[in-house]
Amino acid sequence: MSVEIFQKIQELEQITILSKHEQLVNGILNAIDEQILVQGTMLPSVNSMVRELGFARKTIVKAYEELKDRGIVESKKRLGYFIANESTTMEMKVAVLMYAFHPFQEIFYNTFRSSLGDQFQLDVFFHHNNLEVYETILNNIIGRYGMYVVAPIHHESTQLLLSQIQPSKLLIVDRFENIGDRYSYISQEFEMSTYKALQELKKEMNCYKEHVIFFKTDLDYPKGSLRAFERFVKENNLKGKVEENYKEGSVKEGTFYMTFGDVDLWGILKDCNTHGLELGKDVGILSTNDSPVKEFISGGITTFCVDFVEMAEMSSAYIKERAFTQHILVPKLTRRKSL
Repeated sequence: MSVEIFQKIQELEQITILSKHEQLVNGILNAIDEQILVQGTMLPSVNSMVRELGFARKTIVKAYEELKDRGIVESKKRLGYFIANESTTMEMKVAVLMYAFHPFQEIFYNTFRSSLGDQFQLDVFFHHNNLEVYETILNNIIGRYGMYVVAPIHHESTQLLLSQIQPSKLLIVDRFENIGDRYSYISQEFEMSTYKALQELKKEMNCYKEHVIFFKTDLDYPKGSLRAFERFVKENNLKGKVEENYKEGSVKEGTFYMTFGDVDLWGILKDCNTHGLELGKDVGILSTNDSPVKEFISGGITTFCVDFVEMAEMSSAYIKERAFTQHILVPKLTRRKSL
């Protein structure tokens, strides 16, 4: 078996435009295409490659690592390198670690998947803002993928984990996590943008006697948005209140509601319908995440949300081009009937 692999690599010596690195990679890919190598086959050791081909050790390691990044080869500790995937057209294996499959994150994923195309293998993981789950996933995937797209949990221990990934292989998305100037991110800003949005809605909000924000501290809700809400109601002498979640049947006329989770939103809408309360008049609603259904339901829900399509397209461009980027997206206010 090893003799045939060496032959496939040596056959490419006559193609003078190929570097030794490219010769190694393409020789192994050709061996896979011709079924000389199949999934599970062990590749020659680095030492064997050095002896038979006369290439530098670092050239061989670089070729194996490139094939690892593409998900075609995997390394097993103390055992060596093995064929993990026979799809030789695959450009790269990408790990995506997200909060949960919320509607707006589904928009991100679907756009990201479509923009990347079929040459990238995408494996998706969810941490649900659970630190233990988040750490376990990171420990299991670091070193197994060519690129990592991570929506982070802010914590000292996970900063150390993320810093184990090469800066050129990691993209931080959604929430900002400062792990060094060499790392790329496409994140969103919450506090100042939320405050500005509430200022734009000041006239409408002044029409309501009470202002309630539903904010769960144990979920992935952005604390910057809560600080902005509390600052706004205090500066404008409004009656403000923070609740963990909406309780069925508790809707009150003359109240403004700001929601993060859709469960709270659907509960309010259901009760408004039951009690004959009109959105935008008797009750005001601002939802902090958008989705296609919010454009139409109950005449339209006013939303304040970052463009997840734009975030996904920028993220896929980073994966394909590997160009360093540090970008903060500002959420957009979309006015509809509910406020």
